[in-house]
Amino acid sequence: MEPTTGVGTTTVNAGANNSATTTDNDLGPNSFLRLLTTELQNQDPTQPQDATESVTQLAQMSELQYQQQLTQDFASFQSNFSVLQAASLIGQAATVNTSTSGSSNSSTVTGIVSSIDVQNGTPYFTMTNASGQTISDSSGNPLLFSTSQIVGIGSASTVTGSNSSGQ
Repeated sequence: MEPTTGVGTTTVNAGANNSATTTDNDLGPNSFLRLLTTELQNQDPTQPQDATESVTQLAQMSELQYQQQLTQDFASFQSNFSVLQAASLIGQAATVNTSTSGSSNSSTVTGIVSSIDVQNGTPYFTMTNASGQTISDSSGNPLLFSTSQIVGIGSASTVTGSNSSGQ
């Protein structure tokens, strides 16, 4: 997906969780029909199955499939919406909390959001400091921040040459 502005970039990495697969444990319409056929073949001819029971089971199966599809569609919508929200941050100044959970020390970094990277449907972003260098870890790898780490969004003029984390 290409960004709408020339300020940053957007990358989409399709992960293993994005593939649509089925397993033998899934009960789908084919499994239902196999069960129904087996049930009809093995029923007692003197006591046939009630026809409304089969129709009721088929209706329940259809409703279950509809609910599963709705759940998948909603999860996809949430992922796409998160990516769009993150992409709207490109070029914006952001302050993010870099403290790990459970840590008593609060550490923040402020920079300009420069790119969005989508991993398994979750958007992460990189930032540049006041001198235009990508904020990176001690090994030189660009730091990826989650939108949940944002503690403030401001204008580009709020980015200064020093960050509270010393980066």
